[in-house]
Amino acid sequence: MNDISTITIKSLIVHQAGNAAQGGRLLLSDLTIKTDENQLAEILIPYLLKPINEAEQYRMEPDNLVYTASTNLFADKDHFISISKQLAEHFHLKSSSAFAKSGEFYVALFQQVPFGDQFVSAIGLFHTSNREPFLQPNITGDGIQLKVEEGVELKKPEKAVLIFNQEVDGGLLTYAYESSASKQGEGAFWKHTFLQITPLVNSYYNTNAALGMCKLFISNELNEQFETSKSDQIDMLQRSMEYFKTHDNFKIEEFGKEVLHHPEVIDCFNDYKQQYEVAKQVSIDDSFDINLDAVQKQQRQFKSILKLDKNFHVYIHGRKDLMEKGYDERTGKHYYKLYFDEEK
Repeated sequence: MNDISTITIKSLIVHQAGNAAQGGRLLLSDLTIKTDENQLAEILIPYLLKPINEAEQYRMEPDNLVYTASTNLFADKDHFISISKQLAEHFHLKSSSAFAKSGEFYVALFQQVPFGDQFVSAIGLFHTSNREPFLQPNITGDGIQLKVEEGVELKKPEKAVLIFNQEVDGGLLTYAYESSASKQGEGAFWKHTFLQITPLVNSYYNTNAALGMCKLFISNELNEQFETSKSDQIDMLQRSMEYFKTHDNFKIEEFGKEVLHHPEVIDCFNDYKQQYEVAKQVSIDDSFDINLDAVQKQQRQFKSILKLDKNFHVYIHGRKDLMEKGYDERTGKHYYKLYFDEEK
């Protein structure tokens, strides 16, 4: 989240839960955390909330224990501990994936959370399981000894969700996050099995989905259909990203003319879009406002590196016309010529 300066923690409790199917431990606490001691709130609030992207919004389905528990907690905050135990037990039973780990399950009630032009309360659920070693200096009468201990690294939790008492399409508005490692290992468990949330179709959703589709089309489908060279693929990836950076709106016909150029490639892209939407169970509008947060997120995935055997990596940032590819019959090897003005 961008602005967390006003946010305070009204209540916080930590349970241990995760993967009941593989013997994970469930330990329910009866004690809330005193966040006003040792500046704990100043450390916990950015740790828990910074990874959450406000533009990536979801709707929580009403037929769901997390939904019911959250609405009950919004209605009666005096039952915070008992409701937090219900949520921890539910998480424990639902996290049955082979990749799920037992760990800390945090339930927090936040106040003064920025929401539009007002401040509201919100419920936060978080899970951590990874441990990192750290050195603990122990001062003795003779000097200092070092002891290796393990703890939770204060970068970001592996899973996080912020639930608002705001209705959207009959459900609750949520912001959700899970680390890339968590996504790879546990698939859709956090968002779909436990929270039962679905993305809200807005500019962020459309931009993120469209860029993901463009990358797969250029990297995979284009080469299969037209035998495109790697340098041509990189050039088209860059044109795609440049389109999203320099336009306020996406229009599929305009994108085809400015980025894909050739009618047969445009037709292939339109056919691929229909296949992609069915396979990924998404729906991407043909015209939408471009969200720059989604562009920035996807930019990291648009690699511009041309890898030549194990000897050379060429970073291409533009000007495909200054590259020339050929084949040397004497050596039996392919080559690239790069034309430039000065060496730096």
